[in-house]
Amino acid sequence: MSADFLVELGTEELPPKALKNLMTSFVETIEANLKAEELSFTAIKPFAAPRRLAVLVENLASETPSKSITVWGPPAAIAFDKDGQPTKAALAFAEKNGIAASELKAESDGKAEKLVARINTQGKKTVELLEGVVSDALAKLPIAKRMKWGSKREEFVRPVHWLVMLFGSDVVNANVLGLQAGRTSRGHRFHYNNTIDLAKASDYASVLKNTGYVVADFAERSASIKEQVEAEAKKVGGVAVIDPSLLDEVTALVEWPVALTGKFEERFLAVPAEALIASMKEHQKYFHVVDAGGKLKNNFITVANLNSKDASQIIAGNERVIRPRLSDAAFFFETDKKTTLASLRERLKTIVFQAQLGTIHDKTERVAKLAGHIAKLLNTDEASAVRAAQLCKSDLVTNMVGEFDDMQGIAGYYYALNDGENAEVAAAMNEQYMPRFAGDQLPATITGTIIALADRLDTISGIFGIGQQPTGSKDPFALRRASIAVLRLLVEKNLALDLRELLTFAKAQHTNLTVGDELVEQVLSYMLDRFRAMFEDAQIPAEVFQSVNAKQLSQPLDINQRVLAVNEFSKLPQAQALAAANKRVSNILSKQNATDSGVVHNDLLVDDAEKNLARAISGKAELVTPLFAKREYTKALAALADLQPVVDAFFDNVMVMCDDQKLQQNRIALLQQLRALFLEVADISFLVPAKN
Repeated sequence: MSADFLVELGTEELPPKALKNLMTSFVETIEANLKAEELSFTAIKPFAAPRRLAVLVENLASETPSKSITVWGPPAAIAFDKDGQPTKAALAFAEKNGIAASELKAESDGKAEKLVARINTQGKKTVELLEGVVSDALAKLPIAKRMKWGSKREEFVRPVHWLVMLFGSDVVNANVLGLQAGRTSRGHRFHYNNTIDLAKASDYASVLKNTGYVVADFAERSASIKEQVEAEAKKVGGVAVIDPSLLDEVTALVEWPVALTGKFEERFLAVPAEALIASMKEHQKYFHVVDAGGKLKNNFITVANLNSKDASQIIAGNERVIRPRLSDAAFFFETDKKTTLASLRERLKTIVFQAQLGTIHDKTERVAKLAGHIAKLLNTDEASAVRAAQLCKSDLVTNMVGEFDDMQGIAGYYYALNDGENAEVAAAMNEQYMPRFAGDQLPATITGTIIALADRLDTISGIFGIGQQPTGSKDPFALRRASIAVLRLLVEKNLALDLRELLTFAKAQHTNLTVGDELVEQVLSYMLDRFRAMFEDAQIPAEVFQSVNAKQLSQPLDINQRVLAVNEFSKLPQAQALAAANKRVSNILSKQNATDSGVVHNDLLVDDAEKNLARAISGKAELVTPLFAKREYTKALAALADLQPVVDAFFDNVMVMCDDQKLQQNRIALLQQLRALFLEVADISFLVPAKN
């Protein structure tokens, strides 16, 4: 027997930014709890709206499975005395398992005769378990701070008002968060401000939608909003820009979505579009509209929570609300333009970056020196790099950024252009923060790239330098993200810069560090460990990175090229045999304490297999040396893969550790040359699978 199970918790309006996570957690924990009880079902579906969380479980079994359990007890030798009577051990076993002493019997468990009890347990009724299943799921919701209301002792993210729990058409006898379960839900606050009695669990979504004007399905509501918003944008000849996080938030704010289009005055389009968008999105939860060329239009789309008899009144109200917001943005923009970024630098002296590392002004001074150094290394415009570094944080004290923190960098770009700074310096104001997140775009200009590198390297070296390295759970300065950004910038912008050298220079700009000479290697190790994780995310095996990391290199671009080359090499049919040979050579050389200065004497090559290997190594060395010089590692390793047959023949036919010391040393020298060829790229012996 089975039936559908419904639970719905009715509340005051739930936090919109948290609703989707609450819904996901609720259904996942209920699902896990049902499976833990071994209760079968065919499907489970979550629902969430501003005033409710719900889960529908289809065809839930009416009871848990019955079980037959075999319990082994003490050996028969100590379970019965010499007269065949049960001992204290046997009686304790009988009492524990609920069987009479007269029913005790012994069987072999395959090793010895032991007491055995076979216990049949009856399944539990599902309805008796559901209160605990639901209570546990609510207790485990990701709620940072729970609240109490009135005189109640229960705590939740918002006050709770009703509880529906149905198993089929029957009400489940349960009490959760101080509420007795029933079958009564509630409709839309305005369209149907009444109670709704649900006849059976499976009626939930359709009855709420058709009677109560509540689209309880979060995904259905989201899809409807997206479709309506896109349709509204088309009406005004534009395209709606739908940010996924804003869509989720708006979906969490309405039960009966209706999209409406409003306008604002064209004069506001003189303000940076990013500021207008931030105001519409953050303050009003509006979707903005662009034309075919991607330029912002003076329209916005809002999503109402009801069908209005006079939608124009709602639109007019929203237009009245947005006007002062956009007026503020325009005022901030015009006011800020009266002061140059250069003159604002003085105010940065009052803003602390970090107590031991000084002010934001101090940081810009350090970044400027590092940026100039990087520009010299890249043989590019040093003056622009230094200028951009000096100005890069000035917009933090502008009115615009004070009101819209998302405008940090973007505002600086517009103000730099207004100040007459050159295009690269202006672009760097915004590009310094790129990439802002995983997968984000990188700076388009070389100056922006330099500032993005210098700013992050200053932060990383400084925070590590005062002993505040990230831990597994804490990374307040986002050093992991900063490290990944540095690696991406160096690799994807094709910058052949040495990270160890950059960190050494960055460290020298700080004056109050508490970590000593080990700082650079400590930071380098941390950053390269992020590199390893990036390669793993790209499905490149860990041993591939280890083979390159064994060379202790510190130029990320070069490391990346080598890792990609070794990864391609590892897919070749010859790879494993050559990796094993390199492992064998490595072991031989380490036991002999051999150096890399071995010279092969051709007159001591007596076996055909070693002569062939010597000729092959010489030929390959001549072929791959120019490839190494041009960092064409993939081609070089592909060429070296041809050595496999002669290497295998050598080990099959030649005794390296022979009695003749001269022959032995000559063969070791030959193996040194073989290994040295591969070590030009990586230590491919790491590709040999580890033994369990």
